[in-house]
Amino acid sequence: MVETALHRQRLSIDHGMFEQLLATTENLLIIQDLDGVCMGLVKDPLTRVMDLAYVEAVPKFEGHFFVLTNGEHIGQRGVQGIVERTVGDRASVQEKGLYLPGLGAGGVQWQDRYGQVSYPGVSEAELAFLAEVPQRIEQQMQQFLSEQMPDLSAEDQQHCLASSVLDNAASPTANLNTFYELLEGQTELFQRLQKSMQALMEALMAEAAERGLADSFFVHYAPNLGRSPQGGEIVWFADQGSSGTTDFQFMLRGAVKEAGVLALLNRYYFARTGQYPLGVNFNARQAPKEMDDLLLLVKQNFDPALMPLMVGIGDTVTSQGVTSNEGLEFKRGGSDRNFLQLLQNIGQAFDSGSLTVYIDSSGGELKNRQAVRLETGADGVPTVVEGPGDPRDSADPLTLNLVFPGGYRQYCQTFQAAAKRRAAG
Repeated sequence: MVETALHRQRLSIDHGMFEQLLATTENLLIIQDLDGVCMGLVKDPLTRVMDLAYVEAVPKFEGHFFVLTNGEHIGQRGVQGIVERTVGDRASVQEKGLYLPGLGAGGVQWQDRYGQVSYPGVSEAELAFLAEVPQRIEQQMQQFLSEQMPDLSAEDQQHCLASSVLDNAASPTANLNTFYELLEGQTELFQRLQKSMQALMEALMAEAAERGLADSFFVHYAPNLGRSPQGGEIVWFADQGSSGTTDFQFMLRGAVKEAGVLALLNRYYFARTGQYPLGVNFNARQAPKEMDDLLLLVKQNFDPALMPLMVGIGDTVTSQGVTSNEGLEFKRGGSDRNFLQLLQNIGQAFDSGSLTVYIDSSGGELKNRQAVRLETGADGVPTVVEGPGDPRDSADPLTLNLVFPGGYRQYCQTFQAAAKRRAAG
C-alpha cells in the first residue's frame, strides 16, 4: 500500500507519493494546523492571508478534512475573516461552504464548513471570565510600556497594543511578535516583557480559582520547552538566537490539540457509521490528560476495521538540549507535537499507517522556528538530513514522516493538486 511505504519513512520529501495518497485513499482523515501550514507566519496576525486556490480545494475533501488550531474561527483575528477576504464575498463563502471546518481554540470551538460555531462543553461563566482577559492583557502591556519603554512614541505604543492583544473569545492571547521586532537586540528587556506576561497569566489563574473556576483554565505558551514535572508548560525565554515564547494564551482546560483529535475522530466515525464511539455529547474537555490514556480510550471504543488513514499536519515541534547537574536533557515541546504524537501512536496501535507531516515555517516573518537542513547527494537528489528538533535528540519519540522544506506554499501546491485529482475521481 502507498501509505505503508510513506509512514515508515523519516523526513521524506516524496511529495508525489503524498499527493497520490491524499487523492486516492477513500478512508482518510486529515487533521491540519493553520498558521505556518496553509498561510505564512506573520508578526501581526491581522495581516494574515490565505490563497484562494487552497480555500477552494478544501471542500473537495469534505468529511475527510478538519483543522485543529490554537487560533480561532471567529473574532477580529479569526480565520473566518481571512477566508472572507480571500474570496471577496462573505455571502459566497457561506453559500458555497468555504469556511474551514474543524476545531479552534485548541479543540473547544467547533465550526462546520458553513461557519456555524459552537462551544462543546463550555459554560457561560467560563466564557464570561475569558471576555475580561483581553483588557487585563492590555493594561499589563500599557504598564510595561510606561515603566520599561517610556521613550516610545504614542504611535508606536498604540501599534504594539493593537497587534499584541488578541481578543479571542475562547483563547485570549498576548502575542509579542511586534514587541520582539521593536526590541531587536535587547534580549534582556524582551525577557522582562515575557516574565511580565507570565506573571499576568499566573495571576489570572489565581483569580479564576477565587471565582470558583479553579479547574476551568490553563496557560499555553508557544513555542514552549515542553512540560514541567508539575504539568504546566515551560516558557522559552528569549536568547540571542530566538525570541522563544511569543504567544501567552489563556485557554480552557481540556483545550489541547491531542484531545481535539479524539473529538474529530468521534465525529468522523459517526459520519461513516451513524454512531458516535465516544457518545454524541463527547467533547475535547472530557478527554483524558495523559497520552497513554488517550490511546487506551481509542483502543477501547473504535472499531479497528474502520480506522482511517490519519494524516496530521503541523509546523510547531521543538526539542532543545539543556545541560544541568543531571547531564544533557532535552526539552521537547511545540503546540503540534502532542497531536502528531497521538496520531502516530494510533497508527502504530491499529496498524493503520498514520502519517505525521511537518511544514517548515522558518521562512516566515517570525524567527522562532528552526529550519530543516537539506543536503544534495552525488546523484543531485536533495534529502532532509536534520529536522526541526535538536539534532542530538536521537531518542525523540516523535517521527516526522514527511517534510515540506519549502513551507506552506509548497504544501498548498501539493494539497491543491491532490484535491483536483480526488474530485476528478
